[in-house]
Amino acid sequence: MYGFGTSVSCGFQEAIEQVTEALKEEGFGVLTEIDVKATLKKKIDVDRRPYTILGACNPVLANQAINADPDIGLLLPCNVLVREEDDGSVTVNFMDPKSVLGLVQMDGVEALAMEVRGKLERVMNNLK
Repeated sequence: MYGFGTSVSCGFQEAIEQVTEALKEEGFGVLTEIDVKATLKKKIDVDRRPYTILGACNPVLANQAINADPDIGLLLPCNVLVREEDDGSVTVNFMDPKSVLGLVQMDGVEALAMEVRGKLERVMNNLK
């Protein structure tokens, strides 16, 4: 499995705000916010439910990862997906850094991935 997640009991926009704040508490910032719904509508005239990908980065941990392997940037940032389901509920899913960074066969990267995963799990557990 390459991700983990949870359902939240709030609306879509509030979920994005909660995730962003919870990420901040764990030392992450949101580098990118991709509104997939709007992009698909504009580019290929497809209607979707709200679907946003947040590119989260913890600068200290990202620096450690880049020091371990300069090409690791291909696997960064940590993506967080917020989507509205067909029934109107909202799901928040997190890229599993242990799975993704497990592709890198270098000393110290696995421990770093576990640290990042722990932080993201705390973010998930703080959502309502």
